[in-house]
Amino acid sequence: MPHPHFARRQSGFTLIEIAIVLVIIGLLLGGILKGQELINSARVKNLATDFRNVPVFIYGYQDKFRALPGDDNAAQTHVGASATNGDGDGIIGGNWDDAPNGASSSNSVLFWQHVRMAGLAPGATDLTASTFQQRNAVGGIVGIQSTAPFTGMNGTYFICSGSILGKYAKQLDTQLDDGNTATGSLMVGTVTSPAGAPVATASIVDSTAYTVCMGV
Repeated sequence: MPHPHFARRQSGFTLIEIAIVLVIIGLLLGGILKGQELINSARVKNLATDFRNVPVFIYGYQDKFRALPGDDNAAQTHVGASATNGDGDGIIGGNWDDAPNGASSSNSVLFWQHVRMAGLAPGATDLTASTFQQRNAVGGIVGIQSTAPFTGMNGTYFICSGSILGKYAKQLDTQLDDGNTATGSLMVGTVTSPAGAPVATASIVDSTAYTVCMGV
């Protein structure tokens, strides 16, 4: 028989080994959460950039051509013969999420053609291109219209961006406005129909997609 002092010791993890494993797991989880936080912050930054850029496009176009992009009835002279002229009535008619419809496209659609052909924004200029509609960082449509999309909104033009999760919408309102998604120059809501006006709400669910609009 083997000497009792040489009996095989029971295998298992020591407290130190378990502690090391827990620390490694904690570091991995922390890195994942930090990475997700950075991704979310970058996404919100890109979404906010859309709202900041549109006024730059408007003022840049007006400065160059003394006309309103999308509404410009001399766009073919100003930016190229392949452009579609607007109706020149002084407003950006149509809905922010209108789809291109050839020569009958609304001013809201022509806005993007005019600013792109003027060299103010990148993107397709052919109204028949599948990539023509402006998209935000989460794949939603970005657009502009002259009619206030929410009751109580003030502004001359209204920029809207769709399919934005509630958690991003709340951060956008904090960055760009008063932090209340139902008041101020930036409001958040849901679209009631394909061409319907959004209804502003202060009850935002993080995982629900909303339309975010800002008046300028």
